[in-house]
Amino acid sequence: MKEHARRAIAECRRIATMSEEPGCITRRFLTPPMREVHDHLRRRMEAMGMTVRWDAAGNLRGIWQPENAHGKRLIVGSHIDTVPDAGAFDGVLGVTLALECVELARELGMPLPIEIIAFSEEEGVRFGVPFIGSRAVAGRFDPGLLVLRDAKGITLEAAIRNYALDPARIHEAAIGDDVAGMLEMHIEQGPVLESENLSVAAVDAIAGQTRYTVEFLGQANHAGTTPMHLRHDALTGAAEWIAAVEGLALRTEALAATVGSARVEPNAGNVIPGAALLSLDVRHVRDAVREQAVEALLKQADAIAAQRGLSVHCTRHMNQRAVPMDERLTAFLMEAMEAANLPPKRMTSGAGHDAMVMAARVPTAMLFLRSPGGISHHPAESVREEDVEAALEVGRKFLERLAAEVR
Repeated sequence: MKEHARRAIAECRRIATMSEEPGCITRRFLTPPMREVHDHLRRRMEAMGMTVRWDAAGNLRGIWQPENAHGKRLIVGSHIDTVPDAGAFDGVLGVTLALECVELARELGMPLPIEIIAFSEEEGVRFGVPFIGSRAVAGRFDPGLLVLRDAKGITLEAAIRNYALDPARIHEAAIGDDVAGMLEMHIEQGPVLESENLSVAAVDAIAGQTRYTVEFLGQANHAGTTPMHLRHDALTGAAEWIAAVEGLALRTEALAATVGSARVEPNAGNVIPGAALLSLDVRHVRDAVREQAVEALLKQADAIAAQRGLSVHCTRHMNQRAVPMDERLTAFLMEAMEAANLPPKRMTSGAGHDAMVMAARVPTAMLFLRSPGGISHHPAESVREEDVEAALEVGRKFLERLAAEVR
């Protein structure tokens, strides 16, 4: 297993060199470096005896169909796009691990057909909308997205055509009833597994998420001539509300609430702020808890604004419900961890993944690997070889469990 783990890690590091920017890792949807990745993975898949194709959403898909194959196929994969200045393992490790799972299945003569999917777009960087690749595979792609433009004014439709693909055929990417389920393996991107000194965990659900823009409006004025009691300072109102956001999250079990972006106007040291534009991101595995928290925070913003002589405007941008993983496949992962002599850990994902889109179409399971230091979306992102070995051992046991059902 050590050889498989080392190869999976080495492949991630090799793919990391395929970037839009020298010296860092940036690979957006259907940019030239993605072609390099596709070509590299295609050669690897073909050498393994897999049938390889691209769908019209830019997903690279390889099918391993053993001679003794029975039953429906299992999809294993993750995404190959990145955020700007990314790490080497987010998404990509799930694809290189999928390749090693097929290698293991070949070595063991498993009769289970497997499709590897390297999803073309998960991060939403180039066109501002995430999950373009998995939406297409799940049959949930909205053709209205084709008019979206990137920073250079290129439409999504044009980007697909420029990649020698036909956007009119995106609907053909959707899977049918011949798929048994999906497994996505992914780094945790957080500190939980490291804090508990664990290598892997089965994800039982992906948290729901709500995003808002909250704008406090007051009156800009001279910082030296306006008495404190006559001010309508938008920033102090915003600051009071930011503290309230943190306070509610600290008091509510498993709630994550973040104000991650702030813009102040006119943003001058000697001017009372007249406007403060903030982001709000609220996540919880229970939708009712998340919705109640959002409602309470918006009411708190209104109350703070009224008390300070401000106005407040709130605009919702996302309201994604929590997505449970398939109980049966998750139970298989738990059994696989025990069979591999690993503690059977379950946890919730606070981040979104392709698995949450695919779960609406097929039974889906997700396995997390420890993120050393809890670091992700950063060049310092890393993995430990022993954790990759553990994930592959769990993956092997998981495949054996599925294969036993189709013998």
